[in-house]
Amino acid sequence: MAIATQPDLAAIKQRQQATWASGDYHMIGTQIQIVSELLIEALDVRSTEHVLDVATGSGNAALAAARRGCAVVGVDYVPALLDRARRRTQAEGLDISYIDGDAEALPFGDGGFDVVSSVFGAMFAPDQERTANELARVTRPGGRIGLVTHTPEGFIGQLFKTNAKHVPPPAGVRSPIQWGTEERLAELFDGQAADIRVEKRHYVFRDRSPQHYIEYWRRYYGPTQKAFEFVGEDGREALEADLLELIARFNRAADGTMVVPSEYLEAVVVKH
Repeated sequence: MAIATQPDLAAIKQRQQATWASGDYHMIGTQIQIVSELLIEALDVRSTEHVLDVATGSGNAALAAARRGCAVVGVDYVPALLDRARRRTQAEGLDISYIDGDAEALPFGDGGFDVVSSVFGAMFAPDQERTANELARVTRPGGRIGLVTHTPEGFIGQLFKTNAKHVPPPAGVRSPIQWGTEERLAELFDGQAADIRVEKRHYVFRDRSPQHYIEYWRRYYGPTQKAFEFVGEDGREALEADLLELIARFNRAADGTMVVPSEYLEAVVVKH
């Protein structure tokens, strides 16, 4: 009987880091800033609270918490994005500490934060159980963990599914989209959560045309950029056609532009 080979999570993480460092995720983050604002409101933060934003990117959620008077730390493993976050923070006259770090091994002591957030970030770490444990570990008893994740049925969830037809995902690694289900969240925080509150929301992607949207994401969004690199010139047309078909399924604009609602899951986990 064949023995299943365990995935090399360290190698997968290294490739992921290279993917997120490619393009310029900040240019995607600017489109979805409202999602972070809504999460911080859902967490009902107080200005006396200490907040950690995990996989902060260029700082959307960290900035949202700092605007509400919280003491904030942002952590990410892409130095270029942290540099962008620091420039944004300075421009707003805010005070946030940004640290180079990994969601699977957060460089903080136990229970050091009142609130821990992650917006479309921690969900991509290859070891999901370890990541959830780290989020819970650094949260104080009674504190809150706020997560924003793509749902399997939503536009971005289906975008990843479309990409996977052309670029096989790493073998033996759970899909990050599983974080976007109540069932998986209950599994990940089993024994650590006193309560899990979820709400499905929609962010609407708007662009001048579906074609322009693909070009924009191919330029700035690491996973889309890497997908086109992987398929090469021979596979470019087929990938692009599938992406245009996907957009057409969700697009509610009839004037040649793109207006695509994308479902996501907003979760607030209250720690025991």
